Amino acid sequence: MALMRENQVTHALCVSVTLEDFPKVLAIAEKYPHVFASVGVHPDYEGVSEASPETLVRLAAHPKVVALGETGLDYYRVKGELEWQRERFRNHIRAARQCGKPLIIHTREAAQDTLRIMREEGADKAGGVMHCFTESWEVARQALDLGFYISFSGIVTFKNAVALKEVAKRVPLEQMLIETDSPYLAPVPHRGKTNQPGLVKHVAEEIARLRNLSFDQVATVTTNNFFNLFKLKRAVSHVQD
Repeated sequence: MALMRENQVTHALCVSVTLEDFPKVLAIAEKYPHVFASVGVHPDYEGVSEASPETLVRLAAHPKVVALGETGLDYYRVKGELEWQRERFRNHIRAARQCGKPLIIHTREAAQDTLRIMREEGADKAGGVMHCFTESWEVARQALDLGFYISFSGIVTFKNAVALKEVAKRVPLEQMLIETDSPYLAPVPHRGKTNQPGLVKHVAEEIARLRNLSFDQVATVTTNNFFNLFKLKRAVSHVQD
């Protein structure tokens, strides 16, 4: 919290990856007025409780839950027959449409299936964000056309992320978010260390550099985008312990 306060990071979203851990995620959001939660089951996890649309809608009714996910598809970490993963993704989209809350979508080595399912299930009616984006401009463009935001993590600060830096130059600022994806992917100059929300400042600095904008411009617009996407009011303007 101290680093968030120091870097003027006023709000954070704690993302759920399993139903088993959701109570812990929700407890953090309930403890701090400037922290919010999502509910969902990450595509990486096998052998965990599945979430029906009805269960997701019920859990998403909590006032501190502002999104469904992390959901999506991952063909990099999980191999074999993955229809269960695609069905899990569909359930999240159906729940998001039903409860009117946006999606947090993860995609890795599965971009075309991800976009196809988004179209088939009407994900554009729920909206959301392509989180920790690492795909091509063409994938970004198709997601943008569906009304989704593109979110960049500390990866965009890495020297070898040349293609991703080009994508970051092209995504409209009004459809861009920045994130840490803590506790991984700490941005330069903290690469290799444990990541935390206060370090998101460095992502904004890199986006500003790439686009020849001021840090304040990037910080202001992406902050506004956060509040707009997750339908939040600026009731809390500072980080509390």
